[in-house]
Amino acid sequence: MENPEKSLVARMHQVQLAVNLIELGARLQVLETETDLSRGRLLRLYKEVRGISPPKGMLPFSTDWFLTWSPNIHSSLFYGIYQRLTEEQGCKRIDAFVKAYRLYLEQVMLDDSEPVLGLNRAWTLLRFFESGLLELAECTSCHGRFVMHAHTPCKDYVCGICRPPSRAGKTSKARAKAHEAAKHDEVVVSLDPHVHCVDDAEAVPEPRPKRAAGMR
Repeated sequence: MENPEKSLVARMHQVQLAVNLIELGARLQVLETETDLSRGRLLRLYKEVRGISPPKGMLPFSTDWFLTWSPNIHSSLFYGIYQRLTEEQGCKRIDAFVKAYRLYLEQVMLDDSEPVLGLNRAWTLLRFFESGLLELAECTSCHGRFVMHAHTPCKDYVCGICRPPSRAGKTSKARAKAHEAAKHDEVVVSLDPHVHCVDDAEAVPEPRPKRAAGMR
């Protein structure tokens, strides 16, 4: 006979897990896969937590996204945290997943960066690793481990941090910072009494008055 107290504790754990995932942005497909709760209960729980109905549509399914420059760095960071929690700390799979994603978000905030890896992408990444479609490869320069397609030759692999592409870091936040810096430089120039603008194209020093002949 099933222990009613144990069953109650198990149900409470399932509800708390669902709430944690919903708060982090999980889609309904993730909730249905990772919890034992019914679809109707998950829908009610989602509306209660988020105040809206869950979004519709398919989850991301391509492995190629995780190999592009910025997503690869963020995905590698997240999976490295997850791997340490499971292998060194002994955390269970889904608990380690939630903790790893929270730690990833905290690290991104500490670096004053934008989170590139959403929770649903992170969950898909985990499933790709479990299916053997992705694996970690060691960079020959920094010796960090980064997400790669499984069975890809990586003898001379160099990561995107050690060898960034030409347009690396050209995000909207970076462009906004550059714009603010440019506006600050314009203000500094306009406050200099010895500088004036010519056709708003370049700044040149204002000519000093010449001394009269015979004056020392």
